[in-house]
Amino acid sequence: MTWKALSEFQWGTMGPEIVLVVAALLLLTLELVLPKKIDRKVIGWVGLISVVASFIWLITLFSHEPVNLLFGTFKLDSFSLVFKSILLIGAILILLLAIGDKSISDRSEYYTLFITALIGTMYMASSSDLITLFVGLELLSISSYILVGIQKRREGSSEAALKYVINGGISTAITLFGLSYTFGLTGTTNITEMNLALSQGVASSNEFLLILSFVLVFVGLSFKLASVPFHMWAPDVYEGAPTPVTAFLATVSKTGGFIIVLRIFLSVFAGALLMEQQKSVFEVMQPVVGVLAALSMIVGNTIALKQNNLKRMLAYSGIAHGGYILVAFLSISPFMFESIWFYLLSYTFMTIGILTIVYNVQQQRGTDSLSSFAGLVKSNPYLAVAMTIFVLSLAGIPLTAGFIGKLNIFLGAFVPVKGFYVLGGILLLTTVISYFYYFGILQNIFFRSGEERKITLPKTHVIVILVCAVMTILLGVKPSLAYDLFHKLDIVKDFFMA
Repeated sequence: MTWKALSEFQWGTMGPEIVLVVAALLLLTLELVLPKKIDRKVIGWVGLISVVASFIWLITLFSHEPVNLLFGTFKLDSFSLVFKSILLIGAILILLLAIGDKSISDRSEYYTLFITALIGTMYMASSSDLITLFVGLELLSISSYILVGIQKRREGSSEAALKYVINGGISTAITLFGLSYTFGLTGTTNITEMNLALSQGVASSNEFLLILSFVLVFVGLSFKLASVPFHMWAPDVYEGAPTPVTAFLATVSKTGGFIIVLRIFLSVFAGALLMEQQKSVFEVMQPVVGVLAALSMIVGNTIALKQNNLKRMLAYSGIAHGGYILVAFLSISPFMFESIWFYLLSYTFMTIGILTIVYNVQQQRGTDSLSSFAGLVKSNPYLAVAMTIFVLSLAGIPLTAGFIGKLNIFLGAFVPVKGFYVLGGILLLTTVISYFYYFGILQNIFFRSGEERKITLPKTHVIVILVCAVMTILLGVKPSLAYDLFHKLDIVKDFFMA
């Protein structure tokens, strides 16, 4: 680029990312220059302010016209705007959780790595090229590996980090291998150009390679989504990682995973026509993805029934919720984008909220087992009410955001001409199964006696729980607040914009 081109570049459209990059550099500098006597929690507050500033800048871009930047590698469109909103909202809440976490709050490197991982997810949401998309994915992954093992003197954290690194490294290699075939068949890494090349039809001699590419990429990304049978890392990592890191992996990282799945599979494989069968690669492979979605719902909910540790239970629950979202992804109905977006938004609030409560119970009662929540209604009635809201939402009970999210996915499964009736039935059945372990939590809270010592919460945690509880109910009672914002933007048109 010439100096003139740089001066005329629309830097404002990349404002949220630029703010985060500057913040990461600033946090590194503060760690070096601040005297040791100053509490490192200050760095956390600086990081939080930076993420809030990035979110405010993002809001100002909602009225901006869609645009391609950096030779078509960076795309500002409605899709990226709405999904970045989830990422930044989740990040703000998790930083508030981390600032109140005694084991994390004074670890300045946590905040730097957290914002670096967030930059990766943000760039993934706007990437329109396989190279930049992969760089964003690796920025997220490498930062996450270190975050999981940040408490290096704690055995559980070190074990979780090792398992995560091994599984993450394998998934990265498989994903890159699959993408290399796609590049070889099209001769370009630009997603839009790939779509144009593959939509013309694929020669019969290359059809196997394209299908192999689909399988490899989906398998690689399934590790990131923790879908069955590539879920083996999730329970150990959720349990062993510090709670703010668990919250990050369960919400922001999972959202990033679905962002990259939507970008690649809908832009590349959904339009790749196989000449011999006169179907797209996505249509041909739908049964395979459908089986993985069904297995995720069944295995996640079934194994969760036997869990006594809350974080492990939420890990298996998260696997099942990933399966629910895959049902919406498979349907490719007119409601697909809004169903996935709303569900991820709702899941962010209820998961961060419940993990904040789990952290405080674990810290003050010494364990996060089911029995540690016994009698919570007597010792902390307000905390019990908040926990009830989150549990009911995860279970999909009416008047909660989780119910609206599941209802939209369930109805969306029947919209296509060839409806996914079996998947819809499995979604309904496994949701009923989930009631047993979700209501088991409520049984301990309301009907069993336990420690009566009151649990005290840091002020930042009170804010997190209050915001998450209010939004969980608000989105359940009046989902139009979210949907009206979504419908003002032409997501489908912008997503496939050249």
